[in-house]
Amino acid sequence: MKPSRITLLPLLAVLSAPTLAADAEAGLQAIKALGTANGQALACAQMPAAARAKSLMLAHAPKTQRFGDAYEEATQAAYLAQTRVTDACPEPLRLIDQLNQLALQLAATLPVGAAESK
Repeated sequence: MKPSRITLLPLLAVLSAPTLAADAEAGLQAIKALGTANGQALACAQMPAAARAKSLMLAHAPKTQRFGDAYEEATQAAYLAQTRVTDACPEPLRLIDQLNQLALQLAATLPVGAAESK
């Protein structure tokens, strides 16, 4: 008797669950880092960097409350932290470079198009 596809599909889902969970966690951490960069950009009035962060969020993050909340919470925390410290804002190029690095990380963990499927 041959195993049917119906029997194999649940087995494949169970076997791939740890990998999917690790991928989701890595993606969530990348989204939090993106929110942190966004909050800092907003606090420092670096609007091109904030716009880039937002576009990366929209392109890569799954459209779920979990990812949206993580981004918003990280944005708010970074904004408040930046406005409470006496340190100067980072140079705009430094923040753009950080966003470029995050874009590479997001491309690896949350490729464009995968956001719709998660």
